[in-house]
Amino acid sequence: MFHHVKELQFNARVSKPDVRFAKLLLEQFGGPNGELKAAMQYFVQAFGCRKAYPDKYDMLMDIATEEFSHLEIVGATIQMLLTGVNGELKNAADESDLTKMLDGEAAKENYIHDAMVNPHFFVVSGGTPTLTDSVGNPWTASYIMGMGDLTADLRLNLGAETGAKLVYENLMKFTDDVYVKESLRFLMTREVAHFQMFQAALDTIQPNFPPGILESDPKFSNKYFNMSKGEEFKGPWNQGASPLLGEDWQFIDNPLQHVRDSDGLLEEKSEGTIRTDESVQSTNKELSSERKEMVDKATAPKNGVMSWSEYQLNDSNEKQEKTHASR
Repeated sequence: MFHHVKELQFNARVSKPDVRFAKLLLEQFGGPNGELKAAMQYFVQAFGCRKAYPDKYDMLMDIATEEFSHLEIVGATIQMLLTGVNGELKNAADESDLTKMLDGEAAKENYIHDAMVNPHFFVVSGGTPTLTDSVGNPWTASYIMGMGDLTADLRLNLGAETGAKLVYENLMKFTDDVYVKESLRFLMTREVAHFQMFQAALDTIQPNFPPGILESDPKFSNKYFNMSKGEEFKGPWNQGASPLLGEDWQFIDNPLQHVRDSDGLLEEKSEGTIRTDESVQSTNKELSSERKEMVDKATAPKNGVMSWSEYQLNDSNEKQEKTHASR
């Protein structure tokens, strides 16, 4: 259940209209890294963990709802940056007013040029925010990423928060308005906060690597194929122990010869790891059974009926229920 509080979470302000920056800011209104994308992604992901992970459901819904409030902040800022445009477009009887508002004929020509790049923003919308990115591409549900596995979804969300944070960081370079920067800094900072929330939530699910249920094949999980010619670089990604599985990286210096010698990797052997095909199969069955039992138990119908919510009656309702039952 949602209700709308008319005050913004953060009091957005602008010092003066700025049509061009308003168009750039659309990136966070209807773009692939924007607030609507984040809100819908976390909202949709939450459904799958309502019963099995009620604490993560609560977190996802809280953050999704906050993202909707951030969408409102962005939309309000865009609208304030367009102050004057909406009214002047409504004054259809006097074309000169728009020219005056835009400080002369040259400014009007620039305005028209911008309108051709994103006509919906200036012409069709009549000076209000539109669900597009900064160049007019419409918002689409294909931006939403969810795999139905909580460990995978949380990792996707870490990427979403990273992308949104960088867009805000870049947007701040294109405005001199200290009040707009104030709002953008708040929104950017909340992306950092959400990133930490998702990481903390992921850490509470063990094991959480690899994502999903099935283990990786020990014959290939620690192989590094040197696929490029030239200077070779070494680091923790191809030498020493792998960071999550703790296996020794095997550096394949000549991948072509290695593939030929192993009959297209069909005769590849496990090296640098204690895992075996047998241990992998055993772990797969164990984790599969554990996760299935948890989900089945959490989603089992009560008294033959599935119910999404359990409502808490207040004292007066409880008394009425008891009175009714006693009659």
